[in-house]
Amino acid sequence: MFKIALRIVGSIQIILGLAYLLAPDAFLLKMGHSLPAADLLYPLGMLSSRFLAYGIGLWIISTDPEKHILWIRLMAFIQLIDLAVGIFYTATDVVPLSLSAFPMFNAIWIGLLFAIWKPASSAALNATRP
Repeated sequence: MFKIALRIVGSIQIILGLAYLLAPDAFLLKMGHSLPAADLLYPLGMLSSRFLAYGIGLWIISTDPEKHILWIRLMAFIQLIDLAVGIFYTATDVVPLSLSAFPMFNAIWIGLLFAIWKPASSAALNATRP
């Protein structure tokens, strides 16, 4: 089950990375954000590489999550930062709740899942098999 969660979150990261890399203006407008200044497309492109790398990484580590618990916990930390930024910019009326609610909800469930849920060890899984 944990492997599936890693792949779902990895897929979300890859989709975000591709959107920010290939069509950042259209993606942000579709979500309801303002069109960014042209010079912001450069840091958005750099951000896309992180989404893509972490997404691919989550797919790779899903084959043996127990060996990669640090990377799973780091994703929880990323989600904590995402949530804090969302709360800050929503509380200061920079971003309306209508734009921040869904990403903050995702930050909560992904963050909690990756912070608390421990992947089953290979030894434990083999012990339960007949």
